[in-house]
Amino acid sequence: MAQITTTAEADNVLVEWDNRYAIGIPLIDDQHKELIQLTNELYKSCLAGDEAARANFGTAVKGTVDYVKYHFSAEEKILENVKYPEIGEHKRQHEVFVKQVLEDVQNFQEGKKFVPNVFVRFLKDWILSHIAVMDTQYAKYIQNLKKQGALDSAIGI
Repeated sequence: MAQITTTAEADNVLVEWDNRYAIGIPLIDDQHKELIQLTNELYKSCLAGDEAARANFGTAVKGTVDYVKYHFSAEEKILENVKYPEIGEHKRQHEVFVKQVLEDVQNFQEGKKFVPNVFVRFLKDWILSHIAVMDTQYAKYIQNLKKQGALDSAIGI
């Protein structure tokens, strides 16, 4: 039986940026594009031979974890600046995600059961669903503030 692959997967890309993921805040959209690029780099490292995959994957994971933390920090600062009422839940979701990723990375580093391809697909699914639900909610909140003229232009959004 032939296996069906998407065009993206055939090109060694797990996910491609699509403007439907855009939330309308250029800084955050650019960071989301970078997260997708990093996820694709991890995916490509999974496709290499075993030894090469493990070496490339370890380096790529560290860069991805660092960037995720940077992105979450930037996003949370914006949410604090606009006094987003659901910031607590948003931060909680970030914390749960980071905890899971760090746990998985530790398992990888310690040689425990870890499937890089499953990890990369988890990243992709979490990032896209988080953008689609949580980030879209705060983007609507910010858009409403803009419409009301209640947003300080010094915030830079």
